[in-house]
Amino acid sequence: MLQFYTKLIPFLHTFQHMRKIRQSTLLLILSLLFCNSYKTSAQLAPDTVRIGSYIISLHDINFHNKEYVIRFWVWMSYSNPKFDFTKRVEVPQAKEMVVQDIMTNTDSSAGKIYVLMKLKCVMKQSWSVHNFPFDKQKLEINIENSEFDARNLVFVSDESGSHYDPDLVIDGWDIMDFKTFTKTNKYQTDFGDDSIGKDESFYASYNLKMDIGRSAWGLFFKMFIGMYIAFMISFISFYVDHEEVDPRFALPVGGLFGSIGNKYIIDNVLPENTSFTLVDSLHALTFISIFLTLAVSVYTLRLFDMGEKDKARRIDVMGRNVIIGLYVGLNAVLIILAIVG
Repeated sequence: MLQFYTKLIPFLHTFQHMRKIRQSTLLLILSLLFCNSYKTSAQLAPDTVRIGSYIISLHDINFHNKEYVIRFWVWMSYSNPKFDFTKRVEVPQAKEMVVQDIMTNTDSSAGKIYVLMKLKCVMKQSWSVHNFPFDKQKLEINIENSEFDARNLVFVSDESGSHYDPDLVIDGWDIMDFKTFTKTNKYQTDFGDDSIGKDESFYASYNLKMDIGRSAWGLFFKMFIGMYIAFMISFISFYVDHEEVDPRFALPVGGLFGSIGNKYIIDNVLPENTSFTLVDSLHALTFISIFLTLAVSVYTLRLFDMGEKDKARRIDVMGRNVIIGLYVGLNAVLIILAIVG
């Protein structure tokens, strides 16, 4: 029996040694897996691009063609040399984009690449004309990198340096607000990239947003003076004697054609719109008022021909007062609502 234990002891020592080797090997494998996982996650983290902008000018605002022109500087600072912003800058809403100037600088000691570009963009814009000419517009420009999506690239806004030229003047408009921010734009397609694994993709976006409001009163009277004169011409017919039939009807009809012509002129300036705008409301009110003027004239002339001259004159005065009161009052209400809105 002693000899059996004597032979068993070396075997046990060998077994324990092998067990320690297996434990050490397992720990080594787990350590390698952890390091590889950490390295992979580090590689998947997107690189940061610091970006800012400076607006030089905004002009050629065209409502009918739904566009405007903007010129601005934009700069990027980043570490990844694969981000070639000299060729891969995209402004999705631009009809046309021209790079007017470009400068690059590489700081080898800091590992940074600096790109400065001057862009001129013809931007497409869906104008809000409901309260025209007392309208307020929100202009927004998005800048993206067309090659790298949000898995590889994210923007950080350079808030301190991003603003517009203090001498910037937009004819007929006042700048009400300006800000820059970053976000991620979602596209309902993978653009043929099977590695995404689903039919959607995300791209980092740098946004410039400017709110502008119109200096409207001069434009308002310039555009609507024809309509108001047309109404006053028709309204003068109330002061024509009932015996003068021709001018009694000719003045409102002439005013009606004049207001219709004014409507067509304004519509040529504005984009096509399915909603009922302030322009439509004021002209509709004018058309209805001129029609009521004609209706009162027809009725009172009939009474006059029937010999009820006093009644005809009373209704004439009452109709005149009601029409002018409603016309002025409703004009004021519609204009105030447009200004407040």
